Amino acid sequence: MKFSEYHLSDALGAILAHSLRLPNKALKKGTILTQADLWFLKEFGYQKIVCAKLEEGDLNEDLAADELATLIAGPNLIKGNAFTGRCNLFAGIPGLLIYNPQNLNNFNSIDESITLGSLPPMQHVIKGQMVATLKIIPFAISQHLVRQMEVQTQNSEKLLSITPYQKKKVTLIQSRLPGTKETVLDSTMKATSLRLQNLGISTLDEARCEHNQHSLTELIIRAVEKKAELILISGASAVVDRRDVVPAAIEKSGGKVKHFGMPVDPGNLLLLGAISNIDVIGIPGCARSPKLNGFDWVLQRILANMPLDGLDIMRMGSGGLLKDILTRPLPRAKASQPNQSVIKTHPDFDKIHAVILAGGQSKRMGITNKLLAPINGKPMIAITAEAIVASKANTLVTVTGFQSKKLEEVLKGLNIELVHNKYFKDGISSSVVTAVKSAPKDCSAILICLGDMPKITVAAINQLIEAFNPIEGRAICVPTWQGKRGNPVLWSRQFFSEILTLKGDFGAKELMVKYAELVVEVEMTDEGVVIDIDTPEALDSFTSQETKLE
Repeated sequence: MKFSEYHLSDALGAILAHSLRLPNKALKKGTILTQADLWFLKEFGYQKIVCAKLEEGDLNEDLAADELATLIAGPNLIKGNAFTGRCNLFAGIPGLLIYNPQNLNNFNSIDESITLGSLPPMQHVIKGQMVATLKIIPFAISQHLVRQMEVQTQNSEKLLSITPYQKKKVTLIQSRLPGTKETVLDSTMKATSLRLQNLGISTLDEARCEHNQHSLTELIIRAVEKKAELILISGASAVVDRRDVVPAAIEKSGGKVKHFGMPVDPGNLLLLGAISNIDVIGIPGCARSPKLNGFDWVLQRILANMPLDGLDIMRMGSGGLLKDILTRPLPRAKASQPNQSVIKTHPDFDKIHAVILAGGQSKRMGITNKLLAPINGKPMIAITAEAIVASKANTLVTVTGFQSKKLEEVLKGLNIELVHNKYFKDGISSSVVTAVKSAPKDCSAILICLGDMPKITVAAINQLIEAFNPIEGRAICVPTWQGKRGNPVLWSRQFFSEILTLKGDFGAKELMVKYAELVVEVEMTDEGVVIDIDTPEALDSFTSQETKLE
């Protein structure tokens, strides 16, 4: 690849190295310069421009990122769409992220133009969570380099993978001392159940006894007889020695203590034991709280069927100081369910709020509310809503106005929050303003979708969400089809204050002109993003076409 300052006469087809903001137009970094772009630059006095030119044997940054992501993505990882040389990897299931840190370091040491960043190994991830990002630094790299890496890895395992949790039969044994409140034991039971639910286990057997070796031994033997596959013991008093009540009861039951203590705080007083092939964990007192502690790390590995012995626990000290982390929350139970959350590695990317605008009066449709018009037997608004619900957006509301009761009835079964815009007669801007006001305080971006988009797909919505990266200048994500811009549009939170000032029957397009350098066009593979239906003729044409396709 040649990188230099070129005369405009020699820059056709070159890749623009730096974004330029000019009157009424912005040229973004990475733009492949057309003749029209060069004429525009010349008009404003440019004679030279810094660009990159691909040479024979070079591979475009997106193609290279896609190929290398395929090379490293192992079981249960989903590859996102490569964009500006970046390809993100997402967890396809809840589980543990598995990789050898040395192998990742070796990968990053091959060439400075190829970088791979990942969450720490052995970290619990939920479905849809971003776990790694691969970035090609220049605009292109040598095909020879990519092929070389393919040869080096063709006989080895994939670099990254997700190991799923196994559904095991779990028993919790709790002991009590005189004066121990049952509410304390109830709270421990609740916190433990929540932990297991997040790891895919919905049932938990429980037994309670007095805090002495004999009583605990009886309950441990009973749990073994009932074919428990994992036994958790929460003692009324913390284990302080290998000869204490809990470890003594484990040994009396025919088991052994494999390790006591761990270099993770909170969680120091964890005990790991076994009875035949049944794992036994003496729970530290901090596990009565749902906040993250060392017990979580051990529980996750055991349920993922990962080998675990004393040496493994001793190696948990790196990153094991959890006490002073400001927030150590345990993910909510529903966080492990599909389509709940796409967690990215920067706080600016955490939460996407989706809104369907459904407050218009459909004036161009005559007496028909287009959003209620049936498409293959289903109201148009319902088709749009189902796609948004199934996407990677975190939260979703529908802004209603005209015929709100009818819309509410149609959307009743989709578990969508409805927000009524009482000023809907003032035009679309009032619905857009209502949409922004509905956004959670901690959301990072809002995806604004029209209600009359029956061909919008889940894949298209997710592609917009994956493209969002305000740090890299992708703060407004607009879908395109064959060069034509469409909907929905994703807006970074930084624009909320200006969107709230909109008035009249206009959307936020004027902000796209004002902040053209922050707009990214995301090319789609189908025309669904440019299809909306505003007239009876358009509706008749669309429905007849859909009927033919059936």
